[in-house]
Amino acid sequence: MVLPPEFLQSVSSLLSAESDDFVSALSLDPPVSLRLNPYKHKRNPLSVSTAMQDGKVGWSAWAYYLKERPAFTFDPLFHAGYYYVQEASSMFVEHIVRQLVKSPVRCLDLCASPGGKSIALRSGLPDGSLLVSNEIVRQRAHILSENLTKFGHPDVLVCNNSPADFASLPHFFDLIAVDAPCSGEGLFRKTPEAVSEWSAANVQMCAERQRKILSDVWPALKPGGILIYSTCTYNMLENEAHVRRMLREFGASSLNIVVEPSWGVSSSFMPEVTACRFFPHKTRGEGFFVSAVQKPGNPIFSQKNKKKTPPVVNDRSAYDKWLQSSQDFDFVENGNRMVAVSKSMVESMLFLQEKLKTLSFGIEMGERKGRSFIPSQALALSTRLNRDSFRVCEISYKDAVAYLQKEALSIDAPKDYVLLTYKHEPLGFVKNIGTRANNLYPQEWRIRSKNSPEKITDFLTENKP
Repeated sequence: MVLPPEFLQSVSSLLSAESDDFVSALSLDPPVSLRLNPYKHKRNPLSVSTAMQDGKVGWSAWAYYLKERPAFTFDPLFHAGYYYVQEASSMFVEHIVRQLVKSPVRCLDLCASPGGKSIALRSGLPDGSLLVSNEIVRQRAHILSENLTKFGHPDVLVCNNSPADFASLPHFFDLIAVDAPCSGEGLFRKTPEAVSEWSAANVQMCAERQRKILSDVWPALKPGGILIYSTCTYNMLENEAHVRRMLREFGASSLNIVVEPSWGVSSSFMPEVTACRFFPHKTRGEGFFVSAVQKPGNPIFSQKNKKKTPPVVNDRSAYDKWLQSSQDFDFVENGNRMVAVSKSMVESMLFLQEKLKTLSFGIEMGERKGRSFIPSQALALSTRLNRDSFRVCEISYKDAVAYLQKEALSIDAPKDYVLLTYKHEPLGFVKNIGTRANNLYPQEWRIRSKNSPEKITDFLTENKP
């Protein structure tokens, strides 16, 4: 890897005597890490085999390093949302949330695609919290929606808005996470093309864009609310300089984040800024910067909704049986689709649906077509699915991959909608018509490659390690 001279000079000014160790670390293979889905693990406890484990990620209770990189694309449990492949350093936001947030909040993940940090945030937020996960680029927003649908938590809304759009929601959020688009210096060994795209001019352009993003979204944060700012880059222009500006111009205060010395996390390079920095020669992960600040004013961690009667469906008898603890939900119609929304946040979600370009929210139960009601993929992957209300068929690895490739299947089951499972984890629905089963897996989600291996490295097992 040939690093740009200006980048090396920048690193030398930051790390001094550690620069050589840092550059040497960039020549090593990046570690492979993943996070289990705590909600799906609770109902179906599979274990990461000791043969594949290469240690746990210290700052996440659900994360592991792996000794090698399996063919994740062909693992049905990956598509079922049982785990998410995520760079270890970026999982740190979950640790911050667990440390700083103790009561239910409204949380905005502003620059969220492809969804790893939203998943980490949702795992760390207290029960009763609402997560709004946003991405400005339409195509990337659909990928975000897919990944959060697979994760399966009901209290999430995905939208496709610019940061400036949130000015229409003054003081709405208790917590905002801004993982800002950046020059990507921390991804050099993971994404080699980032090296060729780097330039000092691009760093300056990114810094200007980040400044505008923070200014645009700051009004949406409540007094006393918390903003978590992060990037995957090293230079101070894109990192500490923005936090210092929030302290000086916005009146924010830095929040301390407690870390274990064994993690190898570095601190800020500016005395007035509190931050955590991840360097690959000191931590098992890629480059990452993160800081948490608090907006001036009395902390408000409440969800006071406007007094408004939501347009809920009164006759819910056809849908109640499909969800666990269905009394916790209201049902609302969204076009020809039925959506289940937690009662505690139905007003907030419907209010946001009117204000934002919403792609998905709550649990999409299914779609009405003529006299038929077709259960949705979101229902199949929801952590609140009541699988006992459907006919269930456990399928082999080969059939699971064929299903995920959107191929026709033949299954031994009565004529009806059938829930397919692999290792007892739901994959989706088919409509069994006898001679064949119509595959209801979303066309846009299918595995496009036909070069599937005969088997994959089976690293999730039903036996304890």
